[in-house]
Amino acid sequence: MVVTNEKSVSEAIKYRRSVRVFKNEPIDVQKVKECIQLATLAATSSNLQLWEFYHIVSPEIIQKITEASFDQNAAKTAQQMVIVVTRKDLWRKRVQSNIDYLKSLYGDKPESAYSKREKFALNYYQKIIPTLYFDFLGIFGMIKFIAFQIIGLFKPIYREARQSDMRIVAHKSAGLAAQNFMISMAAINYDTCPMEGFDSLRVKKILHLPASSEINMIIGCGLREEKGVYGERFRIPFEEVYFKI
Repeated sequence: MVVTNEKSVSEAIKYRRSVRVFKNEPIDVQKVKECIQLATLAATSSNLQLWEFYHIVSPEIIQKITEASFDQNAAKTAQQMVIVVTRKDLWRKRVQSNIDYLKSLYGDKPESAYSKREKFALNYYQKIIPTLYFDFLGIFGMIKFIAFQIIGLFKPIYREARQSDMRIVAHKSAGLAAQNFMISMAAINYDTCPMEGFDSLRVKKILHLPASSEINMIIGCGLREEKGVYGERFRIPFEEVYFKI
């Protein structure tokens, strides 16, 4: 991305605000796309990358999303939108992508020639991840949850093994990516507003998404109006949230 006077990370974090009203001025589609590319570099659980990003530039679709977002100003005045979607249902495909990538790094050799570390990495994707993510109507997840709680009486163990837990994991990773995107936008003086107020079913229909997908957030994009930020930033005292142990 070629940007002059790009902000530092600290400057971008301080500059970023949830902008509720954007100027009626276009922003560069390619620059927004490049910020989405930076979003994909965010940390993601087990490198599964269970996310998708829908870059909305069509005024017609923006209008439909706005209606599904209760006509809130951050949607109504947005020049573009980025919709972050979680795809927990794609875990098998993402697992295979990681396995293929690892094998490409290890070179053309039989599995018996793999090092201990290489075998561990493959085992992680071939056995551990499927154990965590496979479920059927929540039944296996509950069985795993109970089993892990029992094992946890005797030694440390990963306890979040239910279907709902894996859903949370996917949304956490998507949230990290969304923050990467918003900070990247702030660095080039573009503004954003993450929105959670929307009819998720209608949004999924507009985007033709499968039922198994979930909307993580809708991000309005543009340039802030002078009064587009509703007041000074408020944060509770740092001492109330910071604990040094």
